[in-house]
Order: sequence, then structure tokens, then C-alpha cells
Amino acid sequence: MHFDIEDYRVAITMPRRDHLLQEIAARFDRREGFALATANLDHLVKLRSDMAFRNAYDAQDFVVVDGNPLVWMSRLAGDPVDLIPGADTVVPLAELAARHAVPVALVGSTDAALQGAAEALCRRVPGLEVVARIAPPMGFDPAGPGGAAVFAELEASGARLAFLALGAPKQEILAARGRDAAPEIGFASIGAGLDFLAGTQVRAPRLMRRLSLEWLWRMGTNPRRLAVRYARCFAILPGHALRSWRLRPR
Repeated sequence: MHFDIEDYRVAITMPRRDHLLQEIAARFDRREGFALATANLDHLVKLRSDMAFRNAYDAQDFVVVDGNPLVWMSRLAGDPVDLIPGADTVVPLAELAARHAVPVALVGSTDAALQGAAEALCRRVPGLEVVARIAPPMGFDPAGPGGAAVFAELEASGARLAFLALGAPKQEILAARGRDAAPEIGFASIGAGLDFLAGTQVRAPRLMRRLSLEWLWRMGTNPRRLAVRYARCFAILPGHALRSWRLRPR
């Protein structure tokens, strides 16, 4: 499955959750790193004009779908994919890391949130080793010296899996850079996943998520920041839906 944005194409390279976990487990065993991105409508909006974000997406090893609209469009195209939200990958990847004795790092958010997330993860995943908690300062530039400092700290800690909670496109840019700077580390971009674990952000109730209304919950909790974002997402939805329908096998 893919989504076209003018002259750029976003390919969903890992459409199944079980295949994603199998491939990451194999990379842990081979001591190979990776970069994981979770595509959604907001990413498609940003990719229309952000060349640095496009370059970062090109460097991702795995791209999954995080957002029901993209899942629906994949079905419309006759090429269905699994819904794999970034926040929902944290615990499964942590469990995988624990089974393979892979040390973990948490990057992003705040010191307090990372401490809370580390405690929550270790309670839920026996045997998990969190060896680094890195909260970059405001104005952090993943392509600048700050990014290099993060990689130095990660390598000194011995981490081989880093959860990136920096928001798009910073987390994807850092992950892409990490493929060269720290090739044995896996970078998983998970958005607000650590804040949800720490309780510094409250996730939508399970029923709203099942009804595909998590976006409404999030906008209600932060309308000033998210109203414009979601308006832009809805604006591109009809065009992508039409292109998906045209991909459907006749």
C-alpha cells in the first residue's frame, strides 16, 4: 500500500503487526538497528512541503499505519493494512527487548515524564532494562549538535532500542540520522506514547478508540494546538480517498 503526495510516495513497508515484530526480533538477534515511522494524516500534510521530513521518511526501514483514515483508505484500495499506533507499539517492543536482552532508552518529553514512563514500563515488562532517559531541551534540533549529543549518550549507555517521543518530524529526522550515527540501535518513533505511560497525558477511553474517535478526544483536550492540524488533515482526506479508490483492482 502507498499514498501519493504530488511528486512523493509514502510506501507502507510493514502492513502487518506480527511481521513487524518478527523482523525487529531478527534485527535484535543480528545486532542491527532500524528506524520505525508510524504514518498518519498529519504526516501526509507535513510531507507535502517539508523536504527534510521527506528525506527522513526515505531513510526509515519500517513504515506502518497509525491512523484509522489510512486504514480505511487501504481497504478502499483493496490492499488492507493493520492499524499500528505508535503508542500501542511501546509495550510490545519493550517485551520483545526484554526477551532478547536488549537495553532500552527513552528520548523526548520531560525528565519527570521519562521517569514515570520508565517506572510504568518496568512494572509491566519484567526483566526490561532502561539504561538511559534523555529529555532534550526546548528548541532541540535533531539535525544539529544536539542530535549528535543524543547519539553519544545513547552509545555510552549501551542502549540498543530507543523510543523517540519528540513529535513529527523531529523524531523521524533523529531516527534517520541514527541509521548512520548509531547503526546498532533501533529507533522507534512513538509520539505521545511515553506521556501516556507516565500519565502526563491522558489517552482517549478505549471505547472512543474502538469507535475511531480518538482524534476528537485529543482535540477536545488541546483545541488550540490541534484544531488547525485536524482541519488540514480533513482537507486532504477526499483527494487521498479518491486516489485510493483508483488503486483498487478492477
